[in-house]
Amino acid sequence: MSIVVKKWNELAEVKAELAARDWFFATSGNLSIKVTDDPLTFLVTASGKDKRKQTDEDFLLVDAAGRPAEKTHLKPSAETLLHVEIYNRTNAGCVLHVHTVDNNLISELYASNGEAVFSGQEIIKAFGIWEENAAVRIPIINNDADIPMLAREFANHVHGDAGAVLIHNHGITVWGRTAFEAKKHLEAWEFLFSWQVKRLLLQRAGLPVG
Repeated sequence: MSIVVKKWNELAEVKAELAARDWFFATSGNLSIKVTDDPLTFLVTASGKDKRKQTDEDFLLVDAAGRPAEKTHLKPSAETLLHVEIYNRTNAGCVLHVHTVDNNLISELYASNGEAVFSGQEIIKAFGIWEENAAVRIPIINNDADIPMLAREFANHVHGDAGAVLIHNHGITVWGRTAFEAKKHLEAWEFLFSWQVKRLLLQRAGLPVG
């Protein structure tokens, strides 16, 4: 089995899991997985596809600039440049981007702070943080319609081989060293977002929550 086929199957499995969670509303979202380091190539979702379906045209191979590495009629996902920034700056092996109601609400609620902070939740251990009452922060950046400009702003928050950024009303982008790590971190962030949204609703209803 070629490395491209192996990585294709690995990314397809992640896509199927996220689709089962209904995290790909209206063809939104994009996923990628690194194939080779030198030269850098990665598989990325093709633009405009229904990600709840599995087809032979779900992904295409692109180069270090996000351009198709092979002859194809497919177009890379609109936000491929964000993936380019991650792969060129880190040793990440997988990037996942989804739009959910909860992550959009969190980005709206805390946009003026430039970040959202969560603490006191056991799920934070998913990030490899084991301290009691640990806190995690996720930056929130403006949603610029100019993708190259958005990518430049996004790059300011790409510092390690694993990380995450919220784009205001435009979903979360998570990356990790492996597809497993990226998916684990994405699930942890979405848990925290959902918990915080429900917590705020309960507080507004006057119920006793911390």
